[in-house]
Amino acid sequence: MKRLCASGIVLSAVLLGAQSQPQVMIEWRHTGSEQAQTKYSAATDITPSNVSQLELAWQWRPNERPLPDKTQPGNFQATPLMIDDVLYLSTSFNRVVALNAQTGAELWVFDPKAYLDGPGINLYYQHRGVAFWQDGNEARVFMNSHDRLFSLDAKTGQLVTSFGQGGYASLRDGLRNHDKRIEMRQSSPPVIYKNLVIVGSSIPDRLQYKFDPPGAVQAFDVRTGKRVWVFYTIPEPGEPGGDTWEKDSWAQTGHANVWAPMAVDETRGLLYVPTSTPSGDYYGGRRLGANLFAETLLCLDAATGTRKWHFQAVHHGLWDYDFPAAPNLVTIAVDGRRIDAVAQVSKQGFTYVFDRVTGQPVWPIEERPVDTTTDVPGEQLWPTQPFPTRPPAFTPQGVTLEDANDLTPEIKALALEQMKKFRIGPMFTPPSLRGTLMRPSNNGGANWGGAAFDPETGLLYVKPSNYVYINQVCRNDGSDARIDAAFHNYCADFLKPPETPLGPIPVTKPPYASLVAIDLNRGEIAWRVPFGEGTPAVRTHPLLKSVTLPARLGTPGNAGSIVTKGGLVFVGGGDPYLYAFDKATGREISRVATPFPVSATPMTYKTRSGRQFVVVATGAGADASLVSFALRTQ
Repeated sequence: MKRLCASGIVLSAVLLGAQSQPQVMIEWRHTGSEQAQTKYSAATDITPSNVSQLELAWQWRPNERPLPDKTQPGNFQATPLMIDDVLYLSTSFNRVVALNAQTGAELWVFDPKAYLDGPGINLYYQHRGVAFWQDGNEARVFMNSHDRLFSLDAKTGQLVTSFGQGGYASLRDGLRNHDKRIEMRQSSPPVIYKNLVIVGSSIPDRLQYKFDPPGAVQAFDVRTGKRVWVFYTIPEPGEPGGDTWEKDSWAQTGHANVWAPMAVDETRGLLYVPTSTPSGDYYGGRRLGANLFAETLLCLDAATGTRKWHFQAVHHGLWDYDFPAAPNLVTIAVDGRRIDAVAQVSKQGFTYVFDRVTGQPVWPIEERPVDTTTDVPGEQLWPTQPFPTRPPAFTPQGVTLEDANDLTPEIKALALEQMKKFRIGPMFTPPSLRGTLMRPSNNGGANWGGAAFDPETGLLYVKPSNYVYINQVCRNDGSDARIDAAFHNYCADFLKPPETPLGPIPVTKPPYASLVAIDLNRGEIAWRVPFGEGTPAVRTHPLLKSVTLPARLGTPGNAGSIVTKGGLVFVGGGDPYLYAFDKATGREISRVATPFPVSATPMTYKTRSGRQFVVVATGAGADASLVSFALRTQ
């Protein structure tokens, strides 16, 4: 008996000792978890076996409402950071908020009053996150709002008045053709490299006039706010790429934005920059040539802004096929060879994979002939486009009559009738005056939600949308002062499409969204499953009233996924649910209801108390909420 008692005392002491050990906090320090944009978390408490026990832990409401001048808060798209038990995030109206990560209690709010700029080109405001910098006891939160970069004290939310002009640096002063404040927008957060905060830019697509602003990447000193370097995405003559703009069109062409998130290789000091289409997105008659560095993945020296290498995915782009997502910095093993690589998912549905340092493709990328016939006066298509040989495309590309929606014979007949009104063909079929059915659409494929990478398995997870877009251009009638090109895409048919019996039912077959796992070690698709039950407008349509539909028709949306060491992929977008999938098999394990449709990429963390949370932004405008889930407490 004495031995048993002694054993019990020892065991109790061991258990008490284990319980008294401090919990290991697992943070989420960047919107993509890491500067490498992996969207991976080492958290393991929530697993496939218990994820069905998730319950609402807390929620926080931005309470932003439309203003009398029609300025409106758009989709709540932010992915918060979690550092030292505090969440930092941006709102649609560009406010910065700090919350208690355990309870959701509001700690402070900073309001740059971006909405005072008015509705401008885009009525809807939106923003996707902030950046955090720390050096000893100094900690700053950086927010890029329109044409200003704000530096905030992370503890108080107060402006750091020694930074720039009393707490902010101008993102527009001294830049080429940036003379109008309303022309600059920001949506993705800055990135940090050592003592530099690096910011992209976004010029609204609706601006299509001579000498509109070019895209730019800028670096500022984190303490002083002084601009250290700037890189223009449209080069001048004599610079690399300058000869790809015929008849000096570089001087009068703008955009080639850097609106998507960037990635940083902190060890090597390399910055990876995805760029967008030049102005205008669908008509290039006055910017003939390949148009570097538009629709390009750029590798820059993070300290100086010097170009190291580049890859252009679309030559003379006419499809709005921006690089919309953060590059993923990954380490993979291909044919027994370890490669530090960068993987870039795209609107086209391709995943481009390169050696991170040299820029050499991991698998060959072939220049293939494409259709160059056009009925648009003055347009000259580029004769070839790049096609990766691996991995395969993660979403359907191009349109044929065989793709017609066949949920019922009646729907198929109506779909074929509609499709025959337009030009159809493979991907990169040119825009046309009557309209070209384009797939992937101008939203992708992949969009700003991008992809998540699991370093344990080499799997890359992406949630593409699958629907068509009418790529139509029309002659400019001069009614819009913001457009002076001969042709543009804001056509009457585009703005007010004719009513058809199909209504919201897509002309092509479902599913309209999926979750795809790409094996980057092999360059293969590991699995593909439908994502989302489909929009209510489709599921309740009179033409489908008596039809037994698949449980998952697919819900298009731009938000992305995250992956955890615990074995899960968390993802949402379009539906009022946060989904959990088994990361190995793609099996949908559970979904938990959210107050509004999920509008952002989620994140997860473990607080100092030892509880793992999954947090995601939902809704838009006045109906928006940041919601936090955790395992049900016993």
